Amino acid sequence: MMWKRRSVLGAGLAGGAALVLPGCVASKADKSGFITRQGSKLLRGDEPYRITGANMWYAAWLGADTEYGDRARLMRELDRLKATGINNLRIMASAEEGPLMNSIKPGFTHADGTANKALFEGLDFAMAEIAKRDMTAVLALSNFWEWSGGLQTLLWRITGEYVDNGDPDHPWPEYGDATAQFYTNEAARALYNEHLDAMVGRTNSVTGKSYADDPAVMSWQLANEPRPGGSDAMIEKTKDAYYDWIDASFARIRALDPNHLVSLGQEGTTSANGNEEIVLRAHANADYLTAHIWPLNWGWVKGDDLAGTWATGEKNTRDYIAVHQRLATQADKPLIIEEFGFPRDGEKYSPDVPTTFRQRFYGEIYSAVEKSWTDGGPLIGSNFWAWNGEARAKHEDFRFVNGDGAYMGDPPHEPQGWYGNFDTDADMLALVKANADLAQSLASKAEG
Repeated sequence: MMWKRRSVLGAGLAGGAALVLPGCVASKADKSGFITRQGSKLLRGDEPYRITGANMWYAAWLGADTEYGDRARLMRELDRLKATGINNLRIMASAEEGPLMNSIKPGFTHADGTANKALFEGLDFAMAEIAKRDMTAVLALSNFWEWSGGLQTLLWRITGEYVDNGDPDHPWPEYGDATAQFYTNEAARALYNEHLDAMVGRTNSVTGKSYADDPAVMSWQLANEPRPGGSDAMIEKTKDAYYDWIDASFARIRALDPNHLVSLGQEGTTSANGNEEIVLRAHANADYLTAHIWPLNWGWVKGDDLAGTWATGEKNTRDYIAVHQRLATQADKPLIIEEFGFPRDGEKYSPDVPTTFRQRFYGEIYSAVEKSWTDGGPLIGSNFWAWNGEARAKHEDFRFVNGDGAYMGDPPHEPQGWYGNFDTDADMLALVKANADLAQSLASKAEG
């Protein structure tokens, strides 16, 4: 969206300085219903807020009153999740249309930068329904990866150049290094700020309530998995600009909305090629730390030999959790494992394939979370990736095609059914519900 303030905002906020935007008045709502932070805890009112969550990136698309939307399905999916004990959803509040091969269309902004009103209003509808069910949402304002356009597309709008992730002529880490140039490009950052201002400063068209005054928003998140680069050389080159973008964006959000938490959306040490110092510095002004865990994507297990490689995946998962609990303790901030995913048996995609090893993997995550709950540790919850619900792949090759309306948790660049849980995955849903039931039991004991 092109705003007249672009020339004013393009300079950014060096060092994360405070910001007052023309015509914007920071809200001072009663914060009793909002999620707040106290040390390594999240609170709702005076009680601990434990996250029993899921990822549902496509909520705004279903909420749109268009040919690609499906509001009735959105409400059914939210009812299913609520019945399973889910209290928090991580969803996309952005998508940038452009030339990238696998990016979702439509987006929140068209290729020329103008706003897609229908998708903004789709998010409004989704947030209104989330609030009705006493759930909260983490709203991501962009993406490091190509599947929603993201930072690479913002760069393309300025430079006219782009790199497709997975292009054999540009193997990794070229995509990561190319996208990291966003942090040093002030014009691309100005485009990001335009969407941030439009979203954080928005009034919900369904409820008439400003997003800043809506307790259903738990956190604004700068982007999905923003990395400082792909190669060690690029990370070293761009890390200071990366920190500046993070701090400036947090300050900008807080100036518009002092009521809500802010988060980065980082995977953890994997995002920084193992550098713990970068993770801590990147989260210096965040309200909580995040970790994402992907054993198959990271080579810890093999999809065609999950039984033979499980022991390595299990050990690495436990070690990764332990590292991030230590970092969260050091920072005195909460930790959320806000993405974790594992394939079905044999790395198949159909909902009729068993989930034997996925159940084991979820068990590892939930065991760590539950131990932290009972021991008073910093790991306060998790969001599994992701919710497919009643959606089913439309094509025999399980690939998404632009124009498909059966949105599911597996984004358009991935096989449909790779990581998402369907409404028929009874064993998986039982695990999720058991985790949520424990959280509710702990809350009830505290109230008693």
